[in-house]
Amino acid sequence: MQDSPAFDRPCPDWYGRPQLGVFIHWGMFAIPAYAPAETPINELFKTDYDRAMAWSPYAEWYWNAMRVPGSPTEAHHARVYRGKPYEDFRPAFEAAARSFDAGAWADLFAEAGASYVVFVTKHHDGYCLWPSEVANPHKRDWTSQRDYVGELAEAVRARGMRFGVYYSGGLDWTFHFTPVSNFGDMLACVPTSEDYCSYADAQVRELIRRYEPSVLWNDIAWPSADNLRALLTDYYAAVPDGVVNDRWLASRAVFDAMRDPAAREGFNTMVRQRIAESGGELDNPEPLHCDFRTVEYAAGANMGAKKWEACRGIGWAFGYNREDKPENHLSGNALIELYRDTTSRGGNLLINVGPMADGTVPPLQEAPLKALGRFIKGG
Repeated sequence: MQDSPAFDRPCPDWYGRPQLGVFIHWGMFAIPAYAPAETPINELFKTDYDRAMAWSPYAEWYWNAMRVPGSPTEAHHARVYRGKPYEDFRPAFEAAARSFDAGAWADLFAEAGASYVVFVTKHHDGYCLWPSEVANPHKRDWTSQRDYVGELAEAVRARGMRFGVYYSGGLDWTFHFTPVSNFGDMLACVPTSEDYCSYADAQVRELIRRYEPSVLWNDIAWPSADNLRALLTDYYAAVPDGVVNDRWLASRAVFDAMRDPAAREGFNTMVRQRIAESGGELDNPEPLHCDFRTVEYAAGANMGAKKWEACRGIGWAFGYNREDKPENHLSGNALIELYRDTTSRGGNLLINVGPMADGTVPPLQEAPLKALGRFIKGG
């Protein structure tokens, strides 16, 4: 892919300088707003690798964890919701989301000192936060009627910040859904069907056409390498100073192979060994092309000269989690120190907020952001 002129370029100056970005995970998972919050994800992969994703504090993974036998989320869902389908959370979310105020979010992010904002447009549950014209063949009208993405893009840009989109290209549980507890399971769950490859490509192209995002932030992987070169070439043509992250592993053969239990266990054995040898911090597989590398709930110790970004929540989850204890959250001073450390080593800090279903940013997340903003603007 590097042989294309579109990819032979340095990281654009606007993104290359160390700075703050804000990530937003918001969706129907904010209705149950539950995950066990006893151990952070980076520790779970070291101490309980085989069950890490099902026992993690990631509330945005609720639909997955409720399907893993014996998990805390399965027990919670049976007790509180009597095992009803995840899809039943949609009406409650859409009713609460009528209070969504893009301007209030943008005001907060500007006050925090952010220079760019990345909004989760579709997470692993496949539900789209914009009125997509690309039909999901497995879930009829699995999109919002209100254009939350467009409203936030307009509000963010009106305050002088750049706007980016997150898209879950590697997982969409409306196309392929086998429960995920570890990295091998995750790769086995990547949809590789032709209908999904076409769907993901068309949706990302729609996001580019409608919102011209300055950041194109894909998650987990990409279902096939067949169309990736053309997709990214066309993105750069539409947004010449746009940037893409590094989560574009596009190997249909690998994803299909991971569905074999023996191959998956061999892969997991290798990953367990690498985690033990590295002390827990693993780098993403390097894709054919990216403008910046990413780390998640990690320090970014191995990034070298490549531009990089560290992402994490203020607490232990990305999506809103009622179980996330106050002591799990960064204080204002701790967030300032994280920002100073990350940017001093050339990285960007993409700090996440997980609003409640009605769009309210919880005080435990809001207060540290405002403290960081006072620090950044105070020099």
